[in-house]
Amino acid sequence: MESACRELDLYLLLPFVAWLLTIALAPLLAPHFWEKNWRKAVLSLPFALPILAYYSWQGCQAELLHTGEEYFSFITLLASLFVVSGGIFLQGDLEGRPLVNTAFLLIGGVLANLIGTTGASMVLIRPFLRINSKRKRNSHIPIFFIFAVSNIGGCLTPLGDPPLFLGYLEGVPFTWTLRLFPLWATALALILALFYLYDSHRYRQELQEGLARAGAQGGLALRGSFNFILLVGIMAAVFFNLPTPWRELVMLAMAGISYAFTPRELRKENDFTFHPIIEVAVLFAGIFITMTPALAILEARGGELGITRPWQFFWLTGGLSSFLDNAPTYLTYLSLAQGVSRDLGLQAEVVGVPAIYLQAISAGAVFMGANTYIGNGPNFMVKSISEAAGYKMPSFFGYMAYSGLILLPLFALITVLFFSGAAPL
Repeated sequence: MESACRELDLYLLLPFVAWLLTIALAPLLAPHFWEKNWRKAVLSLPFALPILAYYSWQGCQAELLHTGEEYFSFITLLASLFVVSGGIFLQGDLEGRPLVNTAFLLIGGVLANLIGTTGASMVLIRPFLRINSKRKRNSHIPIFFIFAVSNIGGCLTPLGDPPLFLGYLEGVPFTWTLRLFPLWATALALILALFYLYDSHRYRQELQEGLARAGAQGGLALRGSFNFILLVGIMAAVFFNLPTPWRELVMLAMAGISYAFTPRELRKENDFTFHPIIEVAVLFAGIFITMTPALAILEARGGELGITRPWQFFWLTGGLSSFLDNAPTYLTYLSLAQGVSRDLGLQAEVVGVPAIYLQAISAGAVFMGANTYIGNGPNFMVKSISEAAGYKMPSFFGYMAYSGLILLPLFALITVLFFSGAAPL
């Protein structure tokens, strides 16, 4: 029975691929239908049910239960951070100038390592959108936010992104990820430099066209600051690795306290609604179920890929993290790296692998979650919040055009600088 649950036929990938294409094409082909979250939930059933039926028929309920537990933990963390951060309101106004915007992204990239990419995204995205709302050429604003804050920023601590936390649970020392600082600093600096140049260009176009400038109105004031204490509570539940379901109950308790005690008018000023987190919950429910065979096939047949070089681990981990959940993808390639290290007799520097392997896997999982809307949980929430704020977000493939033009050359440079010449062989 173990073999039937692990050695699966490739046709079981079809529901996963079909669901991804539906997420990409439905907003373009049927935008009115796609607006309602309950319709998305109904639409996901034809893709999820065949996988559920197959695994049940094969007696692989344990795999489904494991997937369900991962989804429960995943969505509980996102939802609790979403609710608590939605009670934090940065009052006042700044002018959405290129230097101010770049500073916002830098702060987000640092903060992501303390409260996670999801926490930093939910705390900063609304004020970031607000200070740029008066600008006419602002469609790039949330896209670069996803790049810098929702993904690349969070690779310095196990609290930053779920793959690194799983690595910590597997025995990676808590401070080991600080060794990723050169990668983090290089990638973030390049993204911020590109953003500053492009944002300056768009800003000059607005000035040349005589568009009104949005000057600052008074100082900035932080309201709902007690929610930061609740954010610390959520991250403590993650840091101390409370067992399921106690960890999730602590997170839900923090969210419940925030929702009960944050003034309703503050959430209204923050344009807080549950639509973005419901959309993420619905879409990722289908993704988690349909990707179960994909991860099993990768784990069973990954050794056939002939991966021995750090750059291969970087790109393959990152490529799959763009479309699969990056946490189990990280673990799968970590297991593969451990097997390769044993077979080749390589020096095991941390958790049974050379350090360069673990650096490549970690950076690939965290950085390349920015390649698509579904690469990391915060991406879709930022998209939904931005659309609710009146920003025109690109389609699924339109976003990939941005990431392809901006991120892939950056990742190629990262490869040359850190992984192409580095090999344990």
